[in-house]
Amino acid sequence: MAPSDVAIIGTGLHPFGRYPGKSALEMGEDAVIEALADAGVEWSAIQALYAGSMEVKNPEAIVGLLGLTGVPGRAVFTGCATGATSLAMAANAIRLGDADIAIAIGLDKHPRGAFSDHPSVSGLPGWYGEAGLFLTTHFFGMKINRYMHDFGITPVTLARTAEKAFRNGAANPRAWRRTPMTAEQILESQYLNYPLTQYMYCSPDEGAAAVVLARADLASKYTDKPIYLRASTLFSRREGAFELLSPSLPLETAPSPTVFASQAAYEQAGIGPEDVDVAQLQDTDAGSEVIHLAENGFCKDGEQETLLAEGATEIGGKLPVNTDGGLLANGEPVGASGLRQIHELVTQLRGRAGDRQVAGNPRVGYAHLYGAPGTAAVTILST
Repeated sequence: MAPSDVAIIGTGLHPFGRYPGKSALEMGEDAVIEALADAGVEWSAIQALYAGSMEVKNPEAIVGLLGLTGVPGRAVFTGCATGATSLAMAANAIRLGDADIAIAIGLDKHPRGAFSDHPSVSGLPGWYGEAGLFLTTHFFGMKINRYMHDFGITPVTLARTAEKAFRNGAANPRAWRRTPMTAEQILESQYLNYPLTQYMYCSPDEGAAAVVLARADLASKYTDKPIYLRASTLFSRREGAFELLSPSLPLETAPSPTVFASQAAYEQAGIGPEDVDVAQLQDTDAGSEVIHLAENGFCKDGEQETLLAEGATEIGGKLPVNTDGGLLANGEPVGASGLRQIHELVTQLRGRAGDRQVAGNPRVGYAHLYGAPGTAAVTILST
């Protein structure tokens, strides 16, 4: 192993959902305790901590629950990409020699309903909110509507995407939404923002996740199944990209930041999309997962119609996507969501996923995040 190699030696997850009377920090504590047990290390062995949250201003205060050891603790936040950022920064602390063992933590506790704030917090004028544009549901509805028009995607494909998510969630004992739904039921539910119906959107909720990392040359001391971090990238939007919180569609367009994050990650890892065995793609809504299949290089624009009809993204398909139910079945506590993806990929790569286990000993896992104000992150793992 090279000195810069980093391995994941343990993961923990506090199931996402609703937990009245339990704080985000307390959920984070549970996730950390599980991750430490999985890694076979004591809390006192952690030498660097990176914690991410949207609702909690100082998530690094979790040390007050876990033990005051003097560990350097830092808070991070990059919107929906927070989980990938906390993981990357923990890994970089190891690469720089600041720590042999580090931990990434994500935790959040969102109120019911859509996220709300004033447009000024994102550098946008007041009229943007007054016109009803400062709604994520509105943006995602507009984006997939245009994409469907341009590339021949039908509403049935959106419904199949959501149907898969709830079916996978039903096989995941730690998912929030565990009731299977048919494509017909999903299509017949009320529209929230055309063409997306009620069950094609994820919901804000509560939960936490944690990942313990170590120098790769030390990993075998703690686990017989280390999972190696092969790539970690993050890009913000470029001039001309139409992304979440964009006030208008540019005359000259540019690719989404997902495209650049994906390309850079493949280059870092020395692989291509054909080498990925299991993937986690940001599915804030069913349309996003469809678009992200192409933006991450797994197909060309418009090919999703055939891929989903053939079952290619099912657990038994050639590219299983969101095997734990994704955001649609788990909801999205923003700070924790990206680390939930890592927890699921590690579970799959270790062969511990039970009824939702991908067959054939998967070796390469791929995680993608996307959110406001046009930020995308990609993480690639391998055995």
